[in-house]
Amino acid sequence: MCTGGCAKCLGTTLIPLAVLCTLANILLFFPGGKVVENNLHITNEVWYFGGILGSGVLMIFPALVFFGLKNNDCCGCCGNESCGKRFAMFSSIIFAAVGVLGAGYCFVLSAVALNRGPKCYTGTEWTYPFQDGNYLANHTLWKMCQSPENIVPWNLALFSLLLVMSGIQAVLCGIQMVNGLFGTICGDCKCCGCCGGDGTV
Repeated sequence: MCTGGCAKCLGTTLIPLAVLCTLANILLFFPGGKVVENNLHITNEVWYFGGILGSGVLMIFPALVFFGLKNNDCCGCCGNESCGKRFAMFSSIIFAAVGVLGAGYCFVLSAVALNRGPKCYTGTEWTYPFQDGNYLANHTLWKMCQSPENIVPWNLALFSLLLVMSGIQAVLCGIQMVNGLFGTICGDCKCCGCCGGDGTV
């Protein structure tokens, strides 16, 4: 597959993942699917916007760049090589690195949130009753959280989704970094023929 075509495929995959990560992060603001009376009752990691900023907004930019590489003018601006296919592929490496950072940010936050567990009411106070992920293998501990209802499976499911999807995003951006390097060194499959060009870049 041409490097431009591969990048377009990666960009097409990243966009729905970014949307899903954003939605997952938004849902985390509603513990157990309900509106909280006090924002202090929301798990702290939710406020770092890992899914909205890291795997959402920061992922849209590289996704759009990858998506547009297939139709990029290989000859540049009427012979100006600085904006040709090679330069475009090189710039995609930079955007891919931004994507890796964004996905990595979301991945780390999700891992920390899963290990720490949700913030909930234990009957005496709002706190984090779990330690070092001990609740993940012992479901009987979930009873420690009396409110919000179903907060443990809610947080567990959404942060797990963020963890998996951000991991996939990081891998896809990593692939584009390699793909972009090949495109920068070797050029794309063929030139589009603009301004008299008809060969590889």
